[in-house]
Amino acid sequence: MNRKLKSALALIAVTAMSVTTFAACGSSSSSDSSKGKVYYLNFKPEAADEWADLAAEYTKETGVEVNVQTAASNTYEQQLKSEMAKSEAPTLFQVNGPVGYANWKNYTADMSGTEVYKQLQNQDVALKDGDKVVGVPYVMETYGLIYNKDILNKYFSTSGAKAKSIKDINSFSKLKAVADDMQSKKDELGIKGAFTSAGFDSSSDWRFKTHLANLPLYYEFKDDNITEQPATIKGTYLPEYKNIFDLYITDSTTEPSQLSSKTGDDANSEFALGEAAFYQNGTWAWSDLQKAGMEADSVGMMPIYIGAKGEENQGLATGSENYWCINSKASKANQKATADFLKWVITSDKGKEALSQKMGFTTPFKTFSSVKSDNPLVTDAMDDQKSGTTAVSWNFTMMPSEQWKNDLGSALLEYAQGTGNWDGVKSAFVDGWAKEYANAHK
Repeated sequence: MNRKLKSALALIAVTAMSVTTFAACGSSSSSDSSKGKVYYLNFKPEAADEWADLAAEYTKETGVEVNVQTAASNTYEQQLKSEMAKSEAPTLFQVNGPVGYANWKNYTADMSGTEVYKQLQNQDVALKDGDKVVGVPYVMETYGLIYNKDILNKYFSTSGAKAKSIKDINSFSKLKAVADDMQSKKDELGIKGAFTSAGFDSSSDWRFKTHLANLPLYYEFKDDNITEQPATIKGTYLPEYKNIFDLYITDSTTEPSQLSSKTGDDANSEFALGEAAFYQNGTWAWSDLQKAGMEADSVGMMPIYIGAKGEENQGLATGSENYWCINSKASKANQKATADFLKWVITSDKGKEALSQKMGFTTPFKTFSSVKSDNPLVTDAMDDQKSGTTAVSWNFTMMPSEQWKNDLGSALLEYAQGTGNWDGVKSAFVDGWAKEYANAHK
């Protein structure tokens, strides 16, 4: 998901990052051009260093030149357009699903013969265009409400607590009762708010204009049996979207008037410091929380409840918007070199360790069947999949454009700050979808 939490220093570093790994002597002239070369435009800033290390290791072992560049948060599509226009374009890039693929369908090679496709545990998760395999997901991710077990256990023991265990919180009405009560007892609990700040800086706003907005889309699409991007939407579950967003901004560490400048780092810090009990984010957030000093046994993850009928049986939101694509316009040698590099990444011990341990990814490949994760959020995600609940699918990959998300984010912020009303959110959500879909399909 793209769009992921990172520190300010890391953001500065990756914005300018261009890591090129050559053969052992450090000169491009020493590499064998017949082997081809790899240029990967990485989507995930939080994994920039790990990809740089993998590139260096692969070049050391094979002599094949690997160049990794990492786009800063929310700039991937823009940078990809810029890089694709160059003579040395990426041989490996990423799309976020069907909508992203529509922009790059003329640049995607058929990956049906690659090892990364053959090693998928379930090949149905691949991105396909007819019989052509155009993208292979390399990470399955899960998000929900990350919670601080220590704070909640303290709350459960308070007089008049609205729940006695995390299992009691299985609906929006119960979540609201607990959050409201925690907010009223914040001094007793030693917190600043039930929820971390719902910041609308670009490092944080994707959590609400994309991931949270997925919930009303999920339920609407489920009701209407929609499986492909629709030209219009109804906004059936906008009242429920308002339910949860109102809770985020009222039972919070932060006054709504301050949300425009609040960052992802702020939310991460508030949660890690024990200033809030709930933090909307996903499995990818563990590395930052761990770096901030949290212990694995202090965190868990539960579904985001919005008040939809039957949500007691709802699980976490699990899916992917991270599909590897090989550039069909690259030379055959470079395409093969890229496919070989990906094979090494998912089969070698160093590659598997990097993806599963250092990057904290839950991968869809058979080669990872024996790999155990030390990420407690991944553990909760795996337990959730075995629990019998229904996982929330990732429908935000059908959102018509980045502009739709940005307009929705602006409307949400104006509503939160009191400079706009919920009708503005409705318009951005429903009318904006029809407008952006029409723009994309002229």
